Amino acid sequence: MANHLDLEEQEQLDQIKHFWNQYGNLITWVLIVVLGAVAAWNGYQYWQARQAAQAAVMYDEVEKVARSGDVEKTQRAFNDMKERFAGAAYTQQSALLLARMAYDAGKTEVAKESLNWLANHAKDDGLSALAKLRLAAILLESKSYEDALKLLQTLPAAFEGLAADRRGDIYSQQGKASEAKAEYLKAYKATDEQAPYRRILAVKLNAL
Repeated sequence: MANHLDLEEQEQLDQIKHFWNQYGNLITWVLIVVLGAVAAWNGYQYWQARQAAQAAVMYDEVEKVARSGDVEKTQRAFNDMKERFAGAAYTQQSALLLARMAYDAGKTEVAKESLNWLANHAKDDGLSALAKLRLAAILLESKSYEDALKLLQTLPAAFEGLAADRRGDIYSQQGKASEAKAEYLKAYKATDEQAPYRRILAVKLNAL
């Protein structure tokens, strides 16, 4: 009986050895790939968290400088942040902060540069669209009508109502009443009935 069991065990061992000789390397490489992927993912998550934490600290610095009212220092702080953490949400918020500050100070070129960067680098479609809308408003003020219209063509469909309103402003300033009315009407129809913003559009339409 013992000999019979020994033979069975030997056969099983031989089968295992045969299986390992045939598939051992493949199994080893699969394990290496899987474990490597897990380690890489954990490492990436840690890196992202670390980047976000460092970006948050730099954003606080940008805010402090911005409160001083010095546009040039704020721009330097933002540029430093942009070089180190271009993809961070805090960096994109800093771009909006700098743009608003520069615009209020009459430094429209700095505002345009900041908004243009955000429009092209924001990971969030909403932030990118917001940057484009604000940039289009600045272009409108400087009478760069064609540039503003081209920019508004690149907005996502979800922002078509706001884009139409801005186009209406451009056409209105150009004296193109019928085109302006058509765009304001698009914006009016695209806006929720309960939204206070709809009343502003109604005023614009009545004015035409």
